[in-house]
Amino acid sequence: MRWHLIVPVAAALLLAACSSSTDSPDQGAPSTPAPLTSGTATAAPGTPRTLVTGLEVPWAVAFLPGGDALVTERDSARLLRVTPAGRKTVIGKVPGVAPEGEGGLLGVAVSPAYTRDRTIYLYYTAARDNRVVKATYDGRLGTPRPIITGIPKGGIHNGGRLVFGPDGMLYVTTGETGQGGKAQNRGSLAGKILRVTPDGAPAPGNPFGTRVWTYGHRNVQGIAWDGAKRLFATEFGQDRFDEINRIERGRNYGWPAVEGIGHRSGYTDPLLTWTTDEASPSGLAYANGSLWAAALGGRRLWQVPLDGPKAGRPVARFESAYGRLRAAVRAPDGSLWITTSNRDGRGDPSPDDDRILVVPLG
Repeated sequence: MRWHLIVPVAAALLLAACSSSTDSPDQGAPSTPAPLTSGTATAAPGTPRTLVTGLEVPWAVAFLPGGDALVTERDSARLLRVTPAGRKTVIGKVPGVAPEGEGGLLGVAVSPAYTRDRTIYLYYTAARDNRVVKATYDGRLGTPRPIITGIPKGGIHNGGRLVFGPDGMLYVTTGETGQGGKAQNRGSLAGKILRVTPDGAPAPGNPFGTRVWTYGHRNVQGIAWDGAKRLFATEFGQDRFDEINRIERGRNYGWPAVEGIGHRSGYTDPLLTWTTDEASPSGLAYANGSLWAAALGGRRLWQVPLDGPKAGRPVARFESAYGRLRAAVRAPDGSLWITTSNRDGRGDPSPDDDRILVVPLG
């Protein structure tokens, strides 16, 4: 078994993949056994502790230089500030957000030059589109100013992750809104990973002279760089294969022609796949030699050890212990912050949901 290359698996539950579309991807992809969950030397994380309770679909987390975190709530459009001690402050409701279906207030990122410019970035669903805005934040939120508009919106597959890369550029993930053809159209901002300057312009070195970095994506929900500055991304499949992809400049990741492994010329196969009931992978972080993928439908945290650019055997952590998991972010102290997403209409919330969990790493 080529655990270090790809781990495709059999078909499974549709709902956990967060909605299907009418596209018909390649059904002839090969399959091999599913990822094992034991029998590995990978160091286990510590026991999670609950940091904050009573949140409303916390979608993204980004850390300020002092260690406090900014947290978005998808459906309420509130932006929160959370301290490492668990104190929660509502900064305010972000103007212009129009929550609907899987859309709402999604990604948040902090400027790499925050100590000088006091700037943060937000991705949200507006009345007519998805957009990225920037705003000053110095205890109070300034008026958001759009830097990318016209990202197609839909009831499903709005993407929404925002992360600054090691190159200082802003990476933006978008979904294809259930219309797979948009993912292959390089003139559309849907179904893409975008790479832009802090002002939203196409970044120098982009492959097509536009904001597009890679295309052929269904709904990218998490991105992270390893210690060698290699980029990885999680992606929802339709009803057969969820994916982790190694993201490289200008590549076509296949949707809707291929779901999972296709071995087809012109398309880049994923690094690793799961059945949709095991994963529906959302937020992604890198720490201690592993990728950590929060799983919505799978209701677990996947640990994927890396050997250079190759994936080792995935290990399931905290299976069914906390319900649906949405965000996964490495904190300044080396721990992981994980958010639950049990109040998003697809979970079974407990009285404490939604929560932020802190996972200690050795």
